[in-house]
Amino acid sequence: MTLTTYFLYLAAVALLILTPGPTMLMCMTNALNHGPRKAMTSVAGSVGAVLCVMLLSALGLGALLAASETAFTTAKVIGAAYLIWLGIRTFRSEAAVFDTHAKEAPSQRRSFFLRGFLVGASNPKAVLFFAAFFPQFLNPAAPFVPQFAILALTFMAFEFAVLSACALGVSRIAPMLRSNRAVRWFNRVSGGLFTLMGSLLLLTRRHT
Repeated sequence: MTLTTYFLYLAAVALLILTPGPTMLMCMTNALNHGPRKAMTSVAGSVGAVLCVMLLSALGLGALLAASETAFTTAKVIGAAYLIWLGIRTFRSEAAVFDTHAKEAPSQRRSFFLRGFLVGASNPKAVLFFAAFFPQFLNPAAPFVPQFAILALTFMAFEFAVLSACALGVSRIAPMLRSNRAVRWFNRVSGGLFTLMGSLLLLTRRHT
């Protein structure tokens, strides 16, 4: 992989990650409702999901989803159902007063990490994307593992930086939005967007 190829990859990654999606929305919602610590825990879960999706793509799951309509539909329905459920839950949630100095219980950390992981892994299109995306930047004549490690770490670092900026940025302005009415409307908009994303996921097909 040449330096030029890497810069092209970096540009493609930036375009993909900076496009608003479920993970970005989830991190911002968690930051407003639960504070920066829990939001950052969900960021870690999302980044972990990205790594798993890339590994599964490399191990052949992307090829399986591309070849099997049943496998793709099953994964799609599960992911869409989770996003819709999360949307309804967010829509119905009320403002939650958080203490930025309070310590997190281990169960809370696991809960927000799992939430971030599930949102990050909820789209089977991501597996297909990585299965088709990565090979374009790999040199078949060079060892696979070092190239994959560079591309994966780059993607994860960029994802972590962008999601962290969103979560911490919202946390900074959260005090100005702490009225019950403002948070309630934010949750309704976020819940509606989660539900819309889940519904649109149900309409996706393997081939675009």
